[in-house]
Amino acid sequence: MAVVRFETVLGSEGSNTFIEVPLDVPAVFGRVRAPVVVTLGAHTWRSTTMRYGDRYYLPVSRSNREAAGVAAGDTVAVELGPDEAPRTVDVPDDLAAALDAAPGARDAFDASAFTHRREWVTWVTDAKRPQTRERRVHGVVEQVLARG
Repeated sequence: MAVVRFETVLGSEGSNTFIEVPLDVPAVFGRVRAPVVVTLGAHTWRSTTMRYGDRYYLPVSRSNREAAGVAAGDTVAVELGPDEAPRTVDVPDDLAAALDAAPGARDAFDASAFTHRREWVTWVTDAKRPQTRERRVHGVVEQVLARG
């Protein structure tokens, strides 16, 4: 699969920022929710396309906007390529131990979408104080079991 390039205006609605993808995503990438590698300027990250109505979009988080040096309303050059690498998340030891200790939690965590696993791990690892981290580890276990 080839890499595609296009220019667009970085859109926003409420607190969400996004790239509208002016392509027939299923024809180019083989499916509607296509895993892609996105490049804006010198910044690259992994994402997944999504469809709303008859249009395709990519979310652009604050951290990705800041890393790329762009803001909503900017005209940006976008490069999209297929993301064929496995979607794995390195689970920190304290979170892994808590998931393993709660019956069914590790299986539910592993069965969750990559994005959820990544967000949970980031939430834990972004904690600055040990007490906050411990509280977040327990929070992840509760969330995972609730989704179960």
